Amino acid sequence: MIGSRPLAVMALALSLLGLAGCSFSSDAPPPTSTAGAAGGATNPQAVQDVAAGYTLGPGDRVRVTVFRHEDLSGEFELDGSGDFALPLIGEIKAGGKTSRQLESDIEQSLKDGGYLVNPQVGLEVLNYRPFYIIGEVNQPGSYPYVNGMTVVNAVALAGGYSYRASQTSITITRGGAEGQRFSAGPTTQVLPGDIINVPERFF
Repeated sequence: MIGSRPLAVMALALSLLGLAGCSFSSDAPPPTSTAGAAGGATNPQAVQDVAAGYTLGPGDRVRVTVFRHEDLSGEFELDGSGDFALPLIGEIKAGGKTSRQLESDIEQSLKDGGYLVNPQVGLEVLNYRPFYIIGEVNQPGSYPYVNGMTVVNAVALAGGYSYRASQTSITITRGGAEGQRFSAGPTTQVLPGDIINVPERFF
């Protein structure tokens, strides 16, 4: 009778341990949850297509293809006002529009002018307008834009930081000199026409 009591206590303890083990297992996150989150945070395609939807502006060079009408197709560079001239249509205002919007505008102009009944237009950006980097870099100035570019790439093109550079206070102005200004870090994406400012540190 006395010997059976320790056995009962031991059985109860083992039972409680088993329940605790089940509770711990059910609360633990699945092994793949962390990996899944990490995988979702890194999207190479997003980096590759960072400039895909940006608006056209002065200095961009585009290829306009009017299908089955080579005489209306060609390569054009946007002037200082963001415009260029097309055969038959004449001056086209392209600045501030996306490639898709411009395709639609050209199709409409060809249709409204009575030149084509059902025009199909494709537009490709051949060369993006340059970006600018000023301030405390060794070679400030304008540089050709490359799709997927980041601040650290831009600084490297400009010969690196000067010894006076404040690497934690970089800003980007987007949309011209009077455009939106925001803080930027080494991995911030750069778009065509951006103005990157690397200020001087004060210590």
